[in-house]
This record gives sequence, C-alpha cells and structure tokens, in this order.
Amino acid sequence: QVRLVESGGGLVQAGGSLRLSCAASGRTFSNYGMGWFRQAPGKEREFVAGINWSGGSTYYADSVKGRFTISRDNAKNTVDLQMNSLKPEDTAVYYCAASRSTAALTLSRSYGYWGQGTQVTVSS
Repeated sequence: QVRLVESGGGLVQAGGSLRLSCAASGRTFSNYGMGWFRQAPGKEREFVAGINWSGGSTYYADSVKGRFTISRDNAKNTVDLQMNSLKPEDTAVYYCAASRSTAALTLSRSYGYWGQGTQVTVSS
C-alpha cells in the first residue's frame, strides 16, 4: 500500500506560478513511477506529467510542455510539479499517482495508487 498526500494548491492569477508537492509513504518510493493528473469540472481526468523511478525520464502533456516541470526526491519520498505561466484552463483538481509500471506513465490505468487531490484555480 502506498499513501499519497498532495499539497501546494491554491488560487493564483493568470501568468503566475504554483508548486505542488506529493508526499509518499508505505512502500519503497523509488520502486514507483510517479505522475500528476488533473480533472476539471465536467471533464475527464487527464495526464499532466510523469517521471520514472530514477527521475531520468519525464513525460508531459502537450498542453503543459515548457510551462510545467516534474521532479522527484527519492531520499525525501516526494514528487513535485512546478507550474509556471499558469492559464485559466489549468484550473482543476490535481492528483498525484504512483505506478509499478516501468512504461506507459502517461496512462491513468498504469497507476494503482492515487492521492486525494489538491485544487488549483487560475483566475483571469
């Protein structure tokens, strides 16, 4: 069992920045690929960013490339999402997820553990 707790969400103006953090506990964190997903009201959950166990490979949705950066610290059991140049369309609940898969980290079905989510609201 892996427990994931997100933090860092909030309200920000368009063009601003936020840093989300996800703290993991319960199993060996470095065994898991990690990802961030988001779900806006009335929309399906979508992939945002993913990172493999070592941090050597990262993946991004086209909509956030160049603006968001995912990183992990295996010593601290955390994975972060730095979000810059935020847009109103980035408004959503953001979820951290953990995957035992070594591939397909862009797919939600690869992830077996999910956090409760943190709200990000970007005002125009």
